[in-house]
Amino acid sequence: MISTSEFRTGVTFELEGDVVQLVEFQHVKPGKGAAFVRCKLKNLKTGSVVERTFRPGEKFPKARVERKEMQFLYKEDSNWTFMDTETYEQISLPESVLEDAPKYLKENMNTGILFYQEQVIGMDLPKQVELKVETTDPGIKGDTASGGSKPAAMETGVTVQVPFFVNEGDMLIIDTRTGNYVSRA
Repeated sequence: MISTSEFRTGVTFELEGDVVQLVEFQHVKPGKGAAFVRCKLKNLKTGSVVERTFRPGEKFPKARVERKEMQFLYKEDSNWTFMDTETYEQISLPESVLEDAPKYLKENMNTGILFYQEQVIGMDLPKQVELKVETTDPGIKGDTASGGSKPAAMETGVTVQVPFFVNEGDMLIIDTRTGNYVSRA
């Protein structure tokens, strides 16, 4: 069991028959009335995010989510095939389970697949990935002073706002949580 006093970002627990992950939380003690815990919870089966409040000290069954290191092999139709890096077993996952992950997946890339009671419930991408710029407008000399940005289509198909000095063929580091440019690789 996990209590609201033990809440930390990323903790998974069972709530009303679903497995949820704590996205963010805040202990609130208003000047008038009882204290409470305001939470933003992500349902790991459906991917929906909801806000809930709980009384301090409420307890919930802790969910045992297993993370397996797997390698992305290839995409066929709307199924994505991954291989367990330890047992070499392959599994195919529908795009609905992967949510936004396909925007950052490259062949032979290692990632974490989340399992709950032997069922795939999601993917744990690396915080940053290295992607190649496929197409973007050419940079104009002296245009960096304004500190603006331009769109760039990456090798996986995702479009990212990048600084003016980035050119086609550059390798960039992209934050998978926000989809923002971090730096050149």
